[in-house]
Amino acid sequence: MNVQIDIVSDVMCPWCYIGKRKLEEALGDLEGIDVSIRWRPYQLDPTLPPEGRDRREYLENKFGGPERATEIYANIEAAGRNEGLDFNFSKIAVSPNTLDAHRLIRWAANESEEVQNVVVEKLFKLFFMDGVNVGDHTVLIDVAREAGMDAAVVESLLPTDKDRDAVSQEIETARQMGVTGVPCFIVDQKYALMGAQPAEQIKAAIHQAVNEAKTS
Repeated sequence: MNVQIDIVSDVMCPWCYIGKRKLEEALGDLEGIDVSIRWRPYQLDPTLPPEGRDRREYLENKFGGPERATEIYANIEAAGRNEGLDFNFSKIAVSPNTLDAHRLIRWAANESEEVQNVVVEKLFKLFFMDGVNVGDHTVLIDVAREAGMDAAVVESLLPTDKDRDAVSQEIETARQMGVTGVPCFIVDQKYALMGAQPAEQIKAAIHQAVNEAKTS
């Protein structure tokens, strides 16, 4: 039995990385069920310029001051540690526009599910642990190469408009479906789990989809 899970997420969303770990925990405890994963794009802030924006200034403007931003991210760091993620928010210098990262993730899916997952994992790690600007084309080309993609092709495509409209339309479709925050796990095109849900809830949704498929 195969179940499809579409994950609507953004590379600059720490809860999406936490949600990825919770999903992996859920998938490690399934028997007799194959799960196919597809990463779908979302932008928490599509207004960010292509070069990104100074991280400290951006967060202070977003949260109304450094104290509130520090408080919020301390809570996220604690949640991350529970999933084995050592977030290093202080290293992040730039809040990136993630549209090009989503284009790369889309192209990775054309290679295979595994390659797409590798690309997503690398982008999360680079941004949240190493503080790297994942909107930078050089970074994206390196990620493509390390994931086994044709880096020369990616390098030739990034400066063009290839799949910009397709990614933007996919994001708009998610919003029209009612996705207002990420991550959002869509199980078998039937059930939507909003947020970084516990592994048990993800497993329950998968089993429900399987049971319904068997009785339909």
